Amino acid sequence: MDLGKLATETRNEQTMVLDTLSTEELLRLMNQEDQTVANAVSLEIPQITKVADAIIQSFNQEGRLIYMGAGTSGRLGVLDAAECVPTFSVDPSMVQGLIAGGMKAMTLAVEGAEDSKELGAQDLAAIELTKKDIVIGIAASGRTPYVIGGLEYAGKVGAMTATISCNKAAEISAFAQLPIEVEVGPEILTGSTRLKSGTAQKLVLNMLSTAAMVGIGKVYQNLMVDVKPSNKKLEERAKRIIMDATECSYEVASGMFEAADHQVKLAIVMILTDSSQAEAREKLTAAKGFIRNTIV
Repeated sequence: MDLGKLATETRNEQTMVLDTLSTEELLRLMNQEDQTVANAVSLEIPQITKVADAIIQSFNQEGRLIYMGAGTSGRLGVLDAAECVPTFSVDPSMVQGLIAGGMKAMTLAVEGAEDSKELGAQDLAAIELTKKDIVIGIAASGRTPYVIGGLEYAGKVGAMTATISCNKAAEISAFAQLPIEVEVGPEILTGSTRLKSGTAQKLVLNMLSTAAMVGIGKVYQNLMVDVKPSNKKLEERAKRIIMDATECSYEVASGMFEAADHQVKLAIVMILTDSSQAEAREKLTAAKGFIRNTIV
């Protein structure tokens, strides 16, 4: 393979003297380069929109969102999947991150794992992938065999496929129905795709999961109304969300939080519609989880 043809692997002409700079000069140069990433992502918003809508469609048919990647790309997918559980109170199976080499690869390099197309297919088979699911392959270079193997398997199953890469005409794009290609250009440290490429991937993942959760009713106004209050800090945040959504007092929010069995969304509907827990639950079910649609 000729890595020299990939933008992510070429040398950055602006950072050729990186080793001669003071710490502050180096950091300012890094920051200058990082500021180009958001603009690069913005160019792909039409395609990101299509992928987000495909995720919503998958969720609406009780399908799952599956990220898969190797190294930094895989870790970012696992991170985004993990954050969906406390933020939106979804079951851990609904959004999953697969990384070449398994969970031990989150902290240690697993030699050769990313080079196996068979492993990518095996990992999807292990979670019993179905045509209701959507698989998003993540690879900064756009050529990771593990991801390609997974996408090929997903295609055979009939699942929707998408990709996130940081090179144009990426190899993995040919294996996806909805490819996203965010070209951030050469890294400040040649080939270190945990930098600008990693930032771009994180931005796209933030957009996809957040937009998809909004699209299935997990958000009211700009509030995390399905937050999982799993500790004292989050319990206080939950009460604050109830207050913000209903303009009620702390005392009322606390009381309704308890009356709703610590379910923020339910407490909000109980207050906004002056309903009992059972009535509010029926309203939410009829509104398919969208608080705004429960308000007459």
